[in-house]
Amino acid sequence: MNDFLCPACKKHLRVGDNIIFKVKNSKKNSALLLLSPQIGNYTSHKHPTFEIQNGESLEFYCPLCSASLISDIHKNLAHVLLLDEKGESHNVYFSQVVGEHSTFETDGESVHIEGEDAGRYTYFKIGDKFRKYF
Repeated sequence: MNDFLCPACKKHLRVGDNIIFKVKNSKKNSALLLLSPQIGNYTSHKHPTFEIQNGESLEFYCPLCSASLISDIHKNLAHVLLLDEKGESHNVYFSQVVGEHSTFETDGESVHIEGEDAGRYTYFKIGDKFRKYF
């Protein structure tokens, strides 16, 4: 089973069948958002009173240390660490735009791409940005 960690505090974000994030919408309202830990599965859960619109950019934060998860690769991508079943670390980047399906997983050697909107980030490359964290 893959685990997901905050790149800032290295604490676990996965609980059961969800990765838990704190998010802010364009009105700066905060809520918890639960995403599937399966790369390429864009299922999400939120409280019904938290309003988001398709195409809206959310801001993702670690629910434990409150660090921003915005990547240094693109302002639309959030960044988390994936610890695989072998104990190897990977960087995972995913879209913060509601309804946009773009996910990139890299081990520093190659990039695994998921989502029909991933082509918006075709400049994605291997290099120093993908250094190992462990």
